[in-house]
Parts: sequence; structure tokens; C-alpha cells
Amino acid sequence: MLPIELYCPKTKMAMKKVAVFGNAGGGKSTLSKKLSEITGLPLHVLDKIKYVARGAEVTHEDYKHIHQEILQTQRWIIDGFGCMETLWPRLDEADTLIFVDLPLYVHVWWVTKRFITGYFQPPEGWPQNSPILKSSLKSYRALWLCHKFLTPKYREYIKQAQSSKSVYHIRSTKEILDFFELVQNKINS
Repeated sequence: MLPIELYCPKTKMAMKKVAVFGNAGGGKSTLSKKLSEITGLPLHVLDKIKYVARGAEVTHEDYKHIHQEILQTQRWIIDGFGCMETLWPRLDEADTLIFVDLPLYVHVWWVTKRFITGYFQPPEGWPQNSPILKSSLKSYRALWLCHKFLTPKYREYIKQAQSSKSVYHIRSTKEILDFFELVQNKINS
């Protein structure tokens, strides 16, 4: 598939470097995968970079090195959190921010659903043979911490970034569908 350039009507910028972020269980990996399929932008899932098969974590230095190499390329979608040290530089480098900020109960439900279905089919964006129970417990812990401490910082960041970046603040499951309709309409026009 040939890459498709999308332009934000507000900033007139091309969508070439896209950061998809938000709390655990918000559908970021599914959204990122579909966006990559539509646009042809290469997708980099941070959980698959930071963790290898069976949930083993790569060294912090290796992760940072790979992350930096991705940031230096001209086109990407990066899905996920990674770590605090790489989060803010990634958001600064992106020309497009997609912040998935669903109500907390939706995130909790989707983590629970992913936990249950994960025993039958590996969750989207997870490394091969990830330990479902251990990873899900980690997600539950992250849910509250992110909601309490990081989500307010994300909200403030995207307010500031709106003047220089394309920002999509997705607050409901309907807005996820609306986002894809918007992208599809831009491609068809």
C-alpha cells in the first residue's frame, strides 16, 4: 500500500509522526493498527519493543536506543507509554497527538475484557506468550496511577500543543469511530 498523507485542517500539517497515548486498556493498540493500515505509516508498538516473548523486559538502555532510532525516522505511529524518560520527548517530536482519554470505568472494563479473552487470543499489541495474569495485574495498577497522576498532565500537555500540532482528544468510544470516519473522509476527498 502506498502511504497516504493526511493533513489537519487546523494546522495544515501532514500527519507523519503520530503519538497514540492514554491510560491502559483504552484501545490504543487497535486504533494504532487501524490507523497504520489506513495511512501506510509504520507502526511501532512500545510494549513489543520494551518486552519480548513471555513478558521478559529488554534492558532500559536497549529500549531507549530503539526508541530514539524510531524518533529519528521521518514517518511513524508510536503506540503506548514506554517510560517517563521517553514519553515527553516522543510527544514533543510528534506532529500528531492522539490522546485516548475514555472514562475510567471503560478502561477498567476493557482491561478486564482483555484479561478474560487473553486466555483464548493474545491481546492486540502484546508480545508473544505474554503472561496474561501478571500483565493484567500490572495494567490494573497502572490504571489508577495513570488516572490520578499522568492523565491530568496529558490533558494539560495537549491544551498547550494544540497551537502547533494536530491534536485528537478522544473521550468516548463514539469519538474513536468518528476519528476513523474523519480519516477515511480525508483519504476519499
